[in-house]
Amino acid sequence: MTPRRPISPAVRALLAARVDFTDHFYEYRDHGGTAWAAEALGLDEHAVIKTLVMEDDSRAPLVVLMHGDREVSTKALARVRGTGSVRACAADVAERHSGYRVGGTSPFGTRKVLPLYMEASIAALDRIFVNGGKRGYLVGLRAADLIRLLQPIAVSVARPSPSDEDRGE
Repeated sequence: MTPRRPISPAVRALLAARVDFTDHFYEYRDHGGTAWAAEALGLDEHAVIKTLVMEDDSRAPLVVLMHGDREVSTKALARVRGTGSVRACAADVAERHSGYRVGGTSPFGTRKVLPLYMEASIAALDRIFVNGGKRGYLVGLRAADLIRLLQPIAVSVARPSPSDEDRGE
């Protein structure tokens, strides 16, 4: 039996904007991240986009969209923002800002409007997969639709994930 589409704030935002998207359900695993989601769904992890809630040194929150197989260079992002540092928010803080549980954070329908940065190379992908506002649930959509709706600030702050460095990538 196929699970029913959750009516999360993200899904409501996509439906209201009349975006064509697909539902992708998988068994959520704590700390499985995009690697697990991609494996479970048979997707390229590069197209599975993580939504990261971060904060700068003044504790101002921001969201970063990053390829699943890459990490954010916080030093590069801090330079872009003109601040001393950027770091991931604690889980409870991230949840307060976004309105989503960590592991189910979507860039759509966040509780607060937050500055949104996106790794520039995401725009080159035709189809991407982002969290739909619930653990174990991704939505597939055109990168162009995400950009049109969210108007993120394009940045080049990606660095290889540690597992890529171990393989010499």
